[in-house]
Amino acid sequence: MTSDSDRTTAASIDWDSRAATFDEESDHGLRDPGVRRAWAARLRSWLPGRPGDVLDLGCGTGSLSLLAAEQGHRVTGVDLSPAMVELARAKLGGRDAVFLVGDAGAPPVGERRFDAVLVRHVLWTLPDPGRVLAHWRELLRPGGRLVLIEGVWGSVTPVGIPAGRLTGLLAPLGGQVCVERLSDDPSLWGKEVDDERYAVVALPA
Repeated sequence: MTSDSDRTTAASIDWDSRAATFDEESDHGLRDPGVRRAWAARLRSWLPGRPGDVLDLGCGTGSLSLLAAEQGHRVTGVDLSPAMVELARAKLGGRDAVFLVGDAGAPPVGERRFDAVLVRHVLWTLPDPGRVLAHWRELLRPGGRLVLIEGVWGSVTPVGIPAGRLTGLLAPLGGQVCVERLSDDPSLWGKEVDDERYAVVALPA
């Protein structure tokens, strides 16, 4: 279970100062063609089959947003870091995408509703994740889905959210939940990993 101190550490990171080098990580920038193809294939299987409206929360520099846009989706990205948002706008220049500075837990999208809410490595940092998931559910159109990519990282002082805990938090929303293990696919990370990494696709009732 993620402690309050873990969340404080994550929340206190100066993401603006990290924006310029953020894409240097293989699974952040997706610059390696093999890593990019691996994420594109997974995203295609998780997102709706037909082009729709995707809300990418904690979008960072927009790497997953770009893959979604390339697959025909209309993307709205939200990140707390203005520097990350600036880079995302540049990365998706000319595409059907909008990027906003804001809190992933309470995205500034007004009354807009989406066919999918896409979140990678963000939920574990937010206080009261159960409440946040319920709010994200309200941002979905009927038949919409949550695509949640999470994990537990580190062996000495691990941080993150285990798959079992996340599925438990989703239970009150009803509907279908599918967990897909990602740890054993090094093409996603550009290397072998031995920690817990997974994706959850939830279709709330």
